Amino acid sequence: MIPEIKRHPIKAWLARHKGRIVFAVALLLIVGAGAGLLWLLQTPLPSHFAEETIIPPKPKPKFYSPLTGIEVADEATTKRPVTAIMIENSPDARPQSGLKDAGVVFETIAEGGITRFVALYQEAQPALIGPVRSVRPYYIEWAYPFDPSVAHIGGSSRALDMIRSGKYGVDLDQFFNAGSYWRAADRYAPHNVYTSFDKLNALNAAKGHTTSTFSAWPRRNEAPSKTPNATQINIMVSTGSYTTHYDYDAATNSYLRSEGGAPHMDREGGRLAPKVVIALKDPISIGFEDGYREQINTSGSGDALIFQDGTVTQATWHKTDPASQIHFVGADGKDIPLVRGQTWITALDPSREVSWK
Repeated sequence: MIPEIKRHPIKAWLARHKGRIVFAVALLLIVGAGAGLLWLLQTPLPSHFAEETIIPPKPKPKFYSPLTGIEVADEATTKRPVTAIMIENSPDARPQSGLKDAGVVFETIAEGGITRFVALYQEAQPALIGPVRSVRPYYIEWAYPFDPSVAHIGGSSRALDMIRSGKYGVDLDQFFNAGSYWRAADRYAPHNVYTSFDKLNALNAAKGHTTSTFSAWPRRNEAPSKTPNATQINIMVSTGSYTTHYDYDAATNSYLRSEGGAPHMDREGGRLAPKVVIALKDPISIGFEDGYREQINTSGSGDALIFQDGTVTQATWHKTDPASQIHFVGADGKDIPLVRGQTWITALDPSREVSWK
């Protein structure tokens, strides 16, 4: 007979309670894991880790051209000086160079029914601009509130007195700055003088014209009309090859410009297509300066028509004096915001017709 082996009391107890012990250990592990997880959730993240994952990045600032309202790359571009350039428009000067890149263009008769432009540039600086021609007093007075330099080749006697006085902008007359202009070989004088912004920037810097401070027009984002009411525009600023016509292009929300029945092209490529077209009525008379010349009083007020987003708005223009900015005011007495982009302003005598459909 085999004798009975007696177990150790502790071993015997463990054997009897094995299941309970396993359950207790498992429960302790679960409770411990839960407590650890709760501690992790309640413990603040390190400051550098929290900043990277919780705090959103600051939005990049946006910058807009004071001249056109167009978004530009950086703040420095918004502070560029405004340069006004007198550009010829006789048939021998067409197609012009750099005109499509201007931010603002004022157009009216310069002499004998021939129109001319003063084109204002800030953010866009084309490599070739011209042909450059002489200046008149009313072009200076329209450009003056933009704190510009004025590139031109001579001018009427009163215009030269104004610009050379230093009160109406920085004078960049080709007569005294010949190195900043040149004559093209493929056109004949006087329709062949050109300049570039490489040369004009250096000339502006030499004359201390490094920025422009001016009252900008209110601008807004474009909002093309679903029911446009002005898609074909005729502005009879003069006759023959100087009559202007615009076709509204819904795809680009711009106005394709024509002159004398032909598309108005830029010599470097592309058609002129401003975002905003303004026709303002202002009496044009003949007066004596250094001969009989057109005279326009730019101060005062009169009727205006603003074409943008495929629609037309009746407005009134106001300009207190030569130094004051011109304003375009609606029926509510407030300035009408203009769509961002090139703005083309044609001044014509009240007897001349503006039509649209």
